[in-house]
Amino acid sequence: MMRYQKIPVNPMKKSTLNKLNPNANAIVLVLQGGGALGAYQAGVYQAMHEHDLVPDWVVGTSIGAINAALIAGNSRETRLDRLKEFWDRVSHGDSVDMRDLPDSVRRTNILLSTFDTVSRGVKGFFSPRMFSSFSLGMEVPPEEASFYDTKDLAFTLKELVDFDYLNAPGGTRLSVNALKVVSGELTSFDTTRQLIGVEHIMASGALPPGFPPVRIDDTLYWDGGLYSNTPLETVLEDKPSIDTICFMVELWSAHGPEPKTLDEVQTRQKDVTFASRSKRHIEAYVQTHTLQRTIRSLYKHLPAAKKSELGEQKLAELGCDSTLHIIRIPYAGRDWLMASKDINFSKGSIQWRWEQGYKDASRAIEQANWLTTVSEDTAVVVHELAPYRAVADRDAQKN
Repeated sequence: MMRYQKIPVNPMKKSTLNKLNPNANAIVLVLQGGGALGAYQAGVYQAMHEHDLVPDWVVGTSIGAINAALIAGNSRETRLDRLKEFWDRVSHGDSVDMRDLPDSVRRTNILLSTFDTVSRGVKGFFSPRMFSSFSLGMEVPPEEASFYDTKDLAFTLKELVDFDYLNAPGGTRLSVNALKVVSGELTSFDTTRQLIGVEHIMASGALPPGFPPVRIDDTLYWDGGLYSNTPLETVLEDKPSIDTICFMVELWSAHGPEPKTLDEVQTRQKDVTFASRSKRHIEAYVQTHTLQRTIRSLYKHLPAAKKSELGEQKLAELGCDSTLHIIRIPYAGRDWLMASKDINFSKGSIQWRWEQGYKDASRAIEQANWLTTVSEDTAVVVHELAPYRAVADRDAQKN
């Protein structure tokens, strides 16, 4: 297989000009981990694709890394087809059309589908390790320390992701995060710095104890979501040098009802564990941005004799004269408060999540809040998705 040599590139190039992006700002798509919930992300991308909001950079963790690789690792013309093929492969067929069934029957079908996932795995994704001594608490090789084997996912990724295209100069930038098992450090694999292969995507989704760690250059990696499930900090640490539109898709909710059953407690635990910590990262970014602007201002007022070429270079390295628009698109599906919602690969559920992602992203794009004028010293603006009622009332007022 031909391998491209990496060359220095501008990591945040300007995107294509259109009415939703009149200044050709950079477009970033940030994708959380969340297993089967990741079909929602595919729907979000479809809406962006149809409105010519093609990401220049996709950042993902776990299932978000898989979706990100399918997007960045294929030409614009084939991305949606590859996403659909992946989600078709990994979804369990339903014996009946769930849209025609009452809620209680749908829930029963979901329970059966989830049991099937646990017992037999997911075709094209993972399968149980039969007769493995790991489940008995015995010692096994580190790469086999899991309940399931993910070699099927490796074959699927090789079929659906064009890694030559992904690593070619000038393509869509891809970043996927993984955790070093031994040191607990977070690592970001990035196509602007290295060649990305199947193993990097696999490492980002190696959630223990279900999935095995992945060894890359003698280092074992686990799912990056164990450290931070929303990889927004990867974008913030990059210090965008130009105005940027960032679509951040969230699959887990930090807010929820008080749990009353074991399943509800486990659901709430998962939501809290994997929910976004973006508020804290954004606050730190704003503080840094403000400090850097202050340094720039102070340097500007220095006498010419006190300025130097080195000083100018250091100021250029600071960057941060840009505004980052973050569009939060949260998955609102309650999934009957089931802790196993992330392993619910029922075809009906997968289709529903895709449709919801498409609808929610379409609403966000219709609002296009990032087109609102902000002051030049604004570091970050977070745009929340308006509820359906607010959109309906606004449209009524227009008419």
